[in-house]
Amino acid sequence: MILLQAPFLNLQALLDGVMVGSIFALVAYGMALVWGVMNIINVAQGEYVILGGYITFGIYKLGVSPIYGMPFSFLFLFILGYILYRLIVFRVVDKDMFISILATFGISIMIQQFMNMFFGSQVETALTGLGTIFFFDGNITIALVKVFSFVISILGAIAVIYFMRVSKLGRAIRATAQNPRAARILGVDTEKVYAYTYAINAGLCGLAGSLVAMTYTLHPYIGLPYTVRSFMIVIIAGLGNIPGVLVSGLGLGAIEEFSAYLIGSEFRIGVIFSLLVIILVYRSKKLAKKREYLK
Repeated sequence: MILLQAPFLNLQALLDGVMVGSIFALVAYGMALVWGVMNIINVAQGEYVILGGYITFGIYKLGVSPIYGMPFSFLFLFILGYILYRLIVFRVVDKDMFISILATFGISIMIQQFMNMFFGSQVETALTGLGTIFFFDGNITIALVKVFSFVISILGAIAVIYFMRVSKLGRAIRATAQNPRAARILGVDTEKVYAYTYAINAGLCGLAGSLVAMTYTLHPYIGLPYTVRSFMIVIIAGLGNIPGVLVSGLGLGAIEEFSAYLIGSEFRIGVIFSLLVIILVYRSKKLAKKREYLK
């Protein structure tokens, strides 16, 4: 009823949803890469996001604008992702997907405890001081930090697409995703490709974490919703479909915002998990029909 009585709230919810959805899409870019190239579902995705946010928050506590923390978060998570691949993840590549889920779940728990130990369990945020703009006599408010996050997320999508199409490593990643055995025969170092793919994924999560730290809040144990969101976005968009990931992320953000208005913000995460169940049931039925057709 509130959306009918106050029409401007519909526009407010749509704008807020699109802007937050762009951050979800940024997280999902990396998951799409890892899943498509290495056939690994990275359960630690959300923990990488929150850790990247804490790196930016640490820089903010030093008296530096959190905006300058973005490259540090990206670089730190890139290096961490590369190290974790060389230590742990390489052991589960080409293995059963369930094994990779267990391995990355262990990584997520380890990172959670690390964040709780070094940053504490209190809720934190990094203030940018960018301010707010108003439209329609104050009926629509837009925080400039959300606009900034939206722009960075879009630029991130463009950068990923350009990197995959133009760079030598990007072409090697695409070749490995299509046929790793043929790529090895043609001289592609697939082990190196896997390591850098996982590192790029972690770096993108770190960048998204910086935006989360500036736009929303941080807590050591709130990584799982970001993992679930990125998983849903990739399932809807399909592997390797970066533009589709962006559109799916924006749509998911809009659904979240409208659900917060309709049934309450306390049920926001519940809506996400419910959507995940619905999508998985729909996908399983669709695959079952395809198998029946092939028979």
